[in-house]
Amino acid sequence: MTTSPHPPAPTDATPCDHAHVAELREALDAFDGCVGVADLWGRDLAAVLARGGRLLAAGNGGSAAQAQHLTAELVGRYRKDRAPFSAICLSSETSSLTAICNDYPAEELFARQVEAHGRPGDVLVLMSTSGRSPNLVAAAERGRRSGLQVWALTGPAPNPLADAATRACSVDARYTATVQELHLVALHLVCASFDRELEA
Repeated sequence: MTTSPHPPAPTDATPCDHAHVAELREALDAFDGCVGVADLWGRDLAAVLARGGRLLAAGNGGSAAQAQHLTAELVGRYRKDRAPFSAICLSSETSSLTAICNDYPAEELFARQVEAHGRPGDVLVLMSTSGRSPNLVAAAERGRRSGLQVWALTGPAPNPLADAATRACSVDARYTATVQELHLVALHLVCASFDRELEA
């Protein structure tokens, strides 16, 4: 019996090249609801940080990198030069992360940091492509109990993180990569709105 050196791809194979872009276009068409949410977040964030408040952000895996991207835009700058603002990426606090994981349950990974750094009125941004990460759901619940505004960027709703947050932007897309790409769009919309509000 002879076998093909290249078996046919399964029907649920991850889209590549043009199919990947087509998935992104389809998800962008369904993204309109999040555009207004992200713009509102930027305006509200400007008010919080301008009065001395703080932004905390967290995510796992690729979402951790995007959380760090957001805080870097605020401490640094987005498009134009402006004053730096207080923004901390909880995912990048390596000593705190390892200490917490060593001494506490995994769900405390971000929740304990939120309790330590957050103050009433601050903003906590949590990112999860699934919306089902227990450590992020726990952080959202701790943040709300501590008086923070909790904003969630997730994949398709409903999901536990969106339910636990004060506000949510849930991206309707089939693939993790597509959700992450639109989360980045949302972050840039927040930053653009933030800068516009400061200029006003």
